[in-house]
Amino acid sequence: MKLNKKLLIGSAVATALTMAASTSSVALAGDKSMERCYGVAKAGKNDCKAGPGTSCAGSSTKDAQGDAWMYVAKGTCDKLVGGSLTPKKAM
Repeated sequence: MKLNKKLLIGSAVATALTMAASTSSVALAGDKSMERCYGVAKAGKNDCKAGPGTSCAGSSTKDAQGDAWMYVAKGTCDKLVGGSLTPKKAM
C-alpha cells in the first residue's frame, strides 16, 4: 500500500512539473521580449521541436544541438557561446 501511495504522489508531481514547463513555453511564444536561441540548450531542455525525429519540448538529444532552441531574453542569444538566431546544421 505504501509503494502505491508513493508512486501516485510521484506521478502527480511529475505531471504537474511537465504541465508547468509546457505552459511556460507556450506563454513565452507571444512575448516580444524573448527570442529563440539555437545551439545553447542542454540535452532534453529545449523549449520546442528540435529538428527531424523530435516532437517538442525536452526532445533534444545532446547538449548544444544546433537545431534545438530555447527562449532567452531578446538581445542575449548572440552573447551566448554557440548561440544563434537561426538553426545550425547537425554535426
